[in-house]
Amino acid sequence: MCNPLLDIQTTVEKSFLDKWGLKENDAILCDDKHNDMFTELTKDFTVEYIPGGAAQNSLRVAQWILNSPNRTVFFGAVGKDQYGELLATKAKEAGVNVQYQINETVKTGTCAALINGTHRSLCAHLAAANTFTQDHLQKEENQKIIEQAKYFYVTGFFITVCPPAIIQLATHSAEFNKTFTLNLSAPFISQFFFDKLSEIIPLVDVLFGNEDEAAAFANAHGWETTCVKEIALKAAALPKKSTKPRLVVFTQGPEPVVVVEGDKVTEYPVTRLPKEEIVDTNGAGDAFVGGFLSQFIQGKGIEASVACGSYAAQEIIKKHGCTVPSVCKYH
Repeated sequence: MCNPLLDIQTTVEKSFLDKWGLKENDAILCDDKHNDMFTELTKDFTVEYIPGGAAQNSLRVAQWILNSPNRTVFFGAVGKDQYGELLATKAKEAGVNVQYQINETVKTGTCAALINGTHRSLCAHLAAANTFTQDHLQKEENQKIIEQAKYFYVTGFFITVCPPAIIQLATHSAEFNKTFTLNLSAPFISQFFFDKLSEIIPLVDVLFGNEDEAAAFANAHGWETTCVKEIALKAAALPKKSTKPRLVVFTQGPEPVVVVEGDKVTEYPVTRLPKEEIVDTNGAGDAFVGGFLSQFIQGKGIEASVACGSYAAQEIIKKHGCTVPSVCKYH
């Protein structure tokens, strides 16, 4: 469950990011001052329209690796328009069963994905995605899906939209001894939505994030450390509703993936790609989660899950946006 967005992707100079108050390798929600930026992008730049939205990206990647359609279902809100139809088509082609809540009056959300060298800056205009309501989960057909599901994945981005829906899924998961996974998603979630995030954390079985998100999470807790291993240990030890130990998985770009299970820290090295193979890093984190979950839901263990996550991230980095090659060579 997350925000389904259509990425409007293009390459820009650092001066363009500075002009609109954007940082490299960051993700923010746009405000009114960015409206003209979207106009400028579509008018003056050559843009690509790529299906986006963090969790939807992860599910498309997981489906690509699993190579068995409809192993995943996606909840989120879109508008009744061409962009919404495009998102649905692309997701279904990838094997994801999308169950969108359709808003008749608000347009489908978009995200400016601005590439500068090997960096990416994301600026999301949520629009319809921001209108998701919990009653969509109460529909009979969606209740059946929730009952059948064994694993749940929600992004921190969705905390800005509909926390009650997240709590509903997480509570159901805990009650029936299923697995609920959450991504910290971006530093601003810990910085500005910490109270809501803190309500959800006790229900989280697997927590994902990168080094910047881990640092923001630590800062919000008042932990005086920037050591990713230390933050992962502290995050794993936070109070939890069920007795299942919490798994924390923090990526660090080309540096090792830090995993904490209970009180045990393991670092998994990442193979560095040659600079000339790196096209852009947009979607790399989403792809890692997709690869990880594709193995984790099959009970393949953490080492295999991390290896597949790293494989998926590397494949995505070699292409523009979160797009996968036609053939998955992982098998």
